[in-house]
Amino acid sequence: MTNIPAKKSLGQNFLKSKVALLKMVEAGEISGKDTVLEVGPGKGVLTEKLLEKAGKVIAIEKDHRLIELLQEKFATEIADSKLVLLNQDILDLGLKDVPKPYKIIANIPYYITGQFLRKFLEIDSQPERIIVMVQKEIAQRIMAHDKKESLLSISVKAYGQPKMIMKVGKENFSPAPKVDSAILAICNISKNLFTENKIEEKKFFEILHAGFAHKRKMLLGNLKSVTDKNLAAVFTTLGLSEKIRAEDLSLNNWVQLIKLL
Repeated sequence: MTNIPAKKSLGQNFLKSKVALLKMVEAGEISGKDTVLEVGPGKGVLTEKLLEKAGKVIAIEKDHRLIELLQEKFATEIADSKLVLLNQDILDLGLKDVPKPYKIIANIPYYITGQFLRKFLEIDSQPERIIVMVQKEIAQRIMAHDKKESLLSISVKAYGQPKMIMKVGKENFSPAPKVDSAILAICNISKNLFTENKIEEKKFFEILHAGFAHKRKMLLGNLKSVTDKNLAAVFTTLGLSEKIRAEDLSLNNWVQLIKLL
């Protein structure tokens, strides 16, 4: 039963590094009071570690072949209601039955990373923290390692504090993907940025998207489509060059700019 081959169509790469597994659990800072939503349990190697620490684990697995394996492997924990196993696509999951507060630990297919982060950062019932395995380049972009922000990095930072925990080489997966990975933690997730600054969440992202719409163009030109304000005067007030690009603004710069717009 454990010899279930990975499905390419589902983007499956099974993690086999014990160090990476422990780092994901550590980053979750899990206690016996916690409910953990595990996404993509695969063959249950991470599930096993989570069950040792968490009060309850809700594991979401899309592949019905793996559900059978997990039901057999964790029959006792399922019977004790310590583990709830759901055969679902995480992007279709409604969260009304997930006990709050909760944390997410995920080893997701990389092609849904953007949709996954957007879903769980934007919803009203946000998790306390997200620990997710992503492509190394995505983690670096979110952390803005090159000192250049992106639509993705500002979007994540608007809701929480991202931290790259460790790089995980492709050889630590079966089958090995074509790229290296990284464990990314997003902590202190909330919508405080919007409430404290009296900014409408929808408006914030409308302006942010406009700012990053044409990367090669200057920000001032990109923003003309979303405001009638005298942008040159606004930029002067904030001490921003009229030639500045979206990637050069920090999250705080964006907050101040959007408040004036």
